Amino acid sequence: MDLVRRHDWDVTPKEAVALQRDLAAEIVADRPLPLDAVRLVAGVDVSVKNDRSHAAIVVATYPEFRVVETVTALMPTPFPYVPGLLSFREGPVLEEAFGRLEAEPDVFLFDGMGTAHPRRIGIASHMGLWLQRPTIGVGKTRLCGRNAPLDDEKGAHQPLIDKGETIGAVVRTRTGKHPLFISPGHLADIPTSVALVLACAPKFRLPEPIRLAHKAAGAFV
Repeated sequence: MDLVRRHDWDVTPKEAVALQRDLAAEIVADRPLPLDAVRLVAGVDVSVKNDRSHAAIVVATYPEFRVVETVTALMPTPFPYVPGLLSFREGPVLEEAFGRLEAEPDVFLFDGMGTAHPRRIGIASHMGLWLQRPTIGVGKTRLCGRNAPLDDEKGAHQPLIDKGETIGAVVRTRTGKHPLFISPGHLADIPTSVALVLACAPKFRLPEPIRLAHKAAGAFV
């Protein structure tokens, strides 16, 4: 698929932070997803081992989750591990993988953050600017923000708040299991992002498209 390439990836951590601050102003995080029009959902994941990055994108039908396309890419990991700068570590290999994609997903679910990020531009937001498609961040651990106590039942959710701003939601996708940290990436909003992630998680903690991508990325390791 075609991408809108915004910058080079060969930057220092200081330059990466400056880029994030500039690009964050372009993120659209208040646009409801037209859920009744969603037909294809992509899961996006990157595995890193021995300084090699393995990206996988799995496109599945919605709501059946029948796989229609899987693309992968492999390259040396170009950027150090720095909290908050994941997109500069994973972006290059994702760019290569997205360039191989033939399907046209209606929405992309990323294993990583969207606006639930100190500078409001996690990997789902950052790559959303390149994709110019709706993206959602699905984080497994908290990066920033606080929330009220969460009920144990599946579907329970609370606003995730940082510095007085609601940046996402903490969502229980399976009863009694650790919650996920859901936030819009780009061209999405919090309520419909939460609704889609819950609909994509009928049996497991992780939404099915991300589970499929995780398995595909891990097959390299």
